[in-house]
Amino acid sequence: MNETKDQQFKTSLTVTGMTCATCSRMVERSLKKVDGVVFAAVNLATETAFVVSERDIPREILETAVKNAGYSVSDERPEDLEKTRYRRIKKNVAVSWLVTAPLMALMVLHMLGRHVPFYHPLEFLGGALVIFWAGRDSLKGAWIALTHFHANMDVLVVAGSTAAWATSGLAYFGLPVASFGAVGAMIMALHLTGRYIESHLRDKASKEIRSLLSIQAREARVLEADGREIMIPIEAVKEEMVLLVKPGERIPADGAVTEGATSVDESMITGESLPVAKGSGDDVTGGSLNLTGPFRMRTTRVGEDSFLAKMVSLIQEAQGAKVPIQAFADRVTNYFVPGVAVLSLVSAFFWYRGAERFGSFLDGAGQWIPWVTSVRDPLSLAVFAFITTIVIACPCALGLATPMALITGTGAASRKGLIIRNAEAIQTARDVSVVVLDKTGTITEGSPSVVGTDLSADDLAAAASVEAFSNHPLAKAIASASDERRPVSDVEEITGEGVRGTVDGVEYFVGKPGDPARYDEHLSMGRTVVEVRRAGVLAGFLAVEDPLREDAVEGVKRLSGMGITCVMATGDNEKTARAVAARVGIGEVHAGVRPDGKLDLVRQLQARGGKVLMTGDGMNDAAALKGADIGVAVGSGTDLAIDSADIVIVRGGISRLADAVAISRKTFTVIRQNLFWAFAYNVVAIPLAMAALLHPVIAEGAMAFSSISVILNSMRVK
Repeated sequence: MNETKDQQFKTSLTVTGMTCATCSRMVERSLKKVDGVVFAAVNLATETAFVVSERDIPREILETAVKNAGYSVSDERPEDLEKTRYRRIKKNVAVSWLVTAPLMALMVLHMLGRHVPFYHPLEFLGGALVIFWAGRDSLKGAWIALTHFHANMDVLVVAGSTAAWATSGLAYFGLPVASFGAVGAMIMALHLTGRYIESHLRDKASKEIRSLLSIQAREARVLEADGREIMIPIEAVKEEMVLLVKPGERIPADGAVTEGATSVDESMITGESLPVAKGSGDDVTGGSLNLTGPFRMRTTRVGEDSFLAKMVSLIQEAQGAKVPIQAFADRVTNYFVPGVAVLSLVSAFFWYRGAERFGSFLDGAGQWIPWVTSVRDPLSLAVFAFITTIVIACPCALGLATPMALITGTGAASRKGLIIRNAEAIQTARDVSVVVLDKTGTITEGSPSVVGTDLSADDLAAAASVEAFSNHPLAKAIASASDERRPVSDVEEITGEGVRGTVDGVEYFVGKPGDPARYDEHLSMGRTVVEVRRAGVLAGFLAVEDPLREDAVEGVKRLSGMGITCVMATGDNEKTARAVAARVGIGEVHAGVRPDGKLDLVRQLQARGGKVLMTGDGMNDAAALKGADIGVAVGSGTDLAIDSADIVIVRGGISRLADAVAISRKTFTVIRQNLFWAFAYNVVAIPLAMAALLHPVIAEGAMAFSSISVILNSMRVK
């Protein structure tokens, strides 16, 4: 359980036994009733529940809430749970078809007039084996739903298959009812087959998360004080340990290189295929691959605090969340199953009373549609229509339409070095018309260096000592301009202005120039000028240059090609800002903007119409990131900026914004397609089933195909 800065607690649970959107909604409803829970989202596709609470709620209480809804919580690792489920489903599918195939063959012979001895007892017993043994998980799911006063997909399948199977028993005892016992077995066999294929495709679609987990090293080589090397499990690695990493090995944890030089493959994390050179002092990320040389490193973040663990956690949160369009689908499925049950009974009653009157309609349809039933007995025809309508309308496609697209979309984004933290951003991105870009750390690399100064050595050392207390990229550049450090007290960072501190009893201020005009020569070259004031009197300046990000020009060009206007908003001087903007192709520039001014700018742009995406990496960007329709933080920025963002760029620059918008638009398009086809399928199929123009076997096959098609369509996002 992780605590956030605003005193909210987050918990993830693995929920077992869910089969459709109704199941996940019941679990979600039960979790929301727990005192202290402020948000709960249950994802059918990943079988996870994500809970946000205002206090630290014991896990046992949340597990009890899940059990009260009729479902279970598993402590097994997801991959182990998946393997167990695969084996069980595969075994059930094999048994169902070993029994169903001969039954169907016997049924065809029986329909052709070649009556097989003991056909009805064989049909009755074989159907019972398929439905009550191979389909026992579906029976359990239906029982859970009914005992908790709701209906799910299992209820429909079990109702259809058992109703069909029951006719074989009635026929055996001499009642004038057409026997559909083999059809009942086939309905369950097709259902189990669809579940197996669906589970396989879901597993394939979510492989990006498992691939991230799989790149974590299993062991680490720790260097003892006496020089000995000891291999320990990754779980035993702690902060400040010194590790040795040899070529070809995964880097065990986040840390910094202390000795040696190498190149590292970070493609699984950043999506970039080119190796990155690493030397003493450079940061390395756990899970990346050491390619060329051995090096020593000191760990800085391990376990749940590591970059890889946080990345996986953020992706899982996004996959478990919901987009606004799903609310409509949820409202529909809430009434769908009871509605289908009513329509099935209406259809049965209609054909029971009108078999003789409307039999000619079926005779005519049968000349064009080969699977129209030849049964005309009122009771048999009523049972036939009831079974077909029940089976055709299983709502699993509706339940999978949104979460499957989210899984593939967020997985594709993670491979590009993007973390989508807020699923709503996927829907909002399609309407983005303006992108507001911070300059330092967003358009530029965020690793500036001092290229000119007129400060004395003493004043430079004092300024560097004061700036060492700030996380701003410019502050880091100034701090590294001098190796000398002085004791500093009374440090105060004034957002958007600079840093103040007392050195040797004298107050220093390092920040914005009072009169930028005096530094025109540097500003016109795209440099940033920082003034240093000693006891309120100007002591000198530092000219800082920050190179453009490698993909800045390409990124602005791609965004413009998407019909998106790029706007620069920076606290820097106007001449510097316009010089940088001209180099990357940005026309609209807002310079000298304070943090509240960035938020005001975002609101002004929103007032024009359309959606605004804001990108930044500093504390001064946090308010604007929160106020924008979509906030995007650069991963190297401050925690406050990242916490305020909907999307985090782990590696890269502006071109990643174009990737994010493209993936978001594609994902939302697929969600809309999925929902359209799921609804359209039911709109067309249910009336046909009620009119007895479909066969139960065709209905079950169509239902399974609808779910599989939704999953396959979702995988196109990749």
